[in-house]
Amino acid sequence: MRDEEAALDIVQDAMLRLSERYGGAPLPELPPLFQRILQNAIRDWFRRQKVRALWMTPLASLGSGRAEDDDYDPLETLQPAEGSKTPDAPPEQVQRSQALDIIEQEISRLPPRQREAFILRYWEELDVAETALAMGCSEGSVKTHCSRAAHALAIALKARGITL
Repeated sequence: MRDEEAALDIVQDAMLRLSERYGGAPLPELPPLFQRILQNAIRDWFRRQKVRALWMTPLASLGSGRAEDDDYDPLETLQPAEGSKTPDAPPEQVQRSQALDIIEQEISRLPPRQREAFILRYWEELDVAETALAMGCSEGSVKTHCSRAAHALAIALKARGITL
C-alpha cells in the first residue's frame, strides 16, 4: 500500500467487519473470512484512489497552492471577489470557468442515484458502507452507481473536449 496509516486503517476496518458480521462463526472459519474481507477492503481502497485521482487531478489544478487549506473548494475561487483589482489572467480565468461549468453540467445530467452515489463517494469521501447507508441501498448498488457515473462522465467530458 506504501501508506502505513492507510494500511492500518484498512486492517482495523476489516477486523471490525469480521467481528460485526461473523462474531458467532466457528474459530477455524475466521482466518479465511478475514482474508477475504481484507482483500475486498484493499481493492475498494485502490479503486477509490484511482477514481479520486481521476476526478480530483483536474480540480486540483484550480487550487490555491497553499498547504494550509485543507478544506479548500476550487468551486469557490473561480471568479474574483467583488471589487478585486487583480483578477487572474483572462485566458486562465475563462479556461477554468469553462471547464468547471462543463463538469458541473455533466454531473447534473447523471441519473439521480448515480449523481448521489458519485458525489457522496468521491466529493464527500464517504466509504461504500456510509454511502449505502445514506442512500438506503446495498453496498453493491453503490459500487454499480459509482462505476456507471464515472464511465458516463468520462465519455461525456471527452466528447466535450476535456481530457483527464
